[in-house]
Amino acid sequence: MTKDEERKLVRIAEMYYMENRTQSEISKELHIHRSTISRLLKMSREKGIVKISIDPLAAGTFSYEEALIDKYHLKDAAVVSSDSADHDRTLALLGKAGNDCLKKILKDDMILGFSWGEAMHAFAVALEDMQKSNILCVPIVGGPSGRSSSEYHVNTVTYEASRHLHGRALLIDAPALPDTLELKKALMNDSFNQSLVDFWHRLDIAIFGIGSPAIKSSDRWKSFYGQNVFCFVKENEVAGDVASRFYDENGRHITSELDDRIIGIDPADLERVPYRIGIAESRAKVKAIRGALRGGYVNILVTTRETAAELLEEQEA
Repeated sequence: MTKDEERKLVRIAEMYYMENRTQSEISKELHIHRSTISRLLKMSREKGIVKISIDPLAAGTFSYEEALIDKYHLKDAAVVSSDSADHDRTLALLGKAGNDCLKKILKDDMILGFSWGEAMHAFAVALEDMQKSNILCVPIVGGPSGRSSSEYHVNTVTYEASRHLHGRALLIDAPALPDTLELKKALMNDSFNQSLVDFWHRLDIAIFGIGSPAIKSSDRWKSFYGQNVFCFVKENEVAGDVASRFYDENGRHITSELDDRIIGIDPADLERVPYRIGIAESRAKVKAIRGALRGGYVNILVTTRETAAELLEEQEA
């Protein structure tokens, strides 16, 4: 091959692979027949001028996604690589993956429900503008009982999502866990809160984090529920919670006086939502995530490769 022939191969390869030009465009610009362009592109690969590779890390995540979908009968799964040295980066990757899952299913006139927390904040931050019509965003659980950072509040997440989706947001003015059942009843007698409950029955998509009492060091979890809930968690062998509804390791909803006081979507209503996106990761949360999967709370899972590996290694009970 002469130098001129090699330069021609390099130029055609650059135009096609780096400049994203079509073979037809290259043909017109270089005055070369289109069939010749195709032949020269093949030659550029054979000569090693163009080398195509598949990122093994990306390929690995796809295999985890397929395995999760198969084992837990999911509609979809997104698995990302985690960075143990940079938790914020891992959260950002989870948020972006959750955003990608939403883009696949979002349509005009949908009602979306959101919970609170760190993963939900990452999801809201990562949301890209999506030009859809008549989108309604609502919280599916009340706010914190104690102090909690405003960026993790369900109303903040709901509002930010509505802004990116060019939709409307309804916000909630009630705690997730009122002090008494009587107070809950009084709050839910409010016409606005009753309208929220009506929307919970009609959700198209629910997006939520997965809580785990195993993360005992989480001040955020403690501040949301209050210290007294930890006694309940221990006594009832709670594995995790979704939108403040507690369940055991097999995903069975734990009913109790405390559960009666919860202001949030009922598990039966959640299970009827067509798309239920759960975003969570970490070894400490494996039991909680597995319970949510077994209980049918989640049919689209967003997690890390390390967490996925543990979920796949676990034997079914």
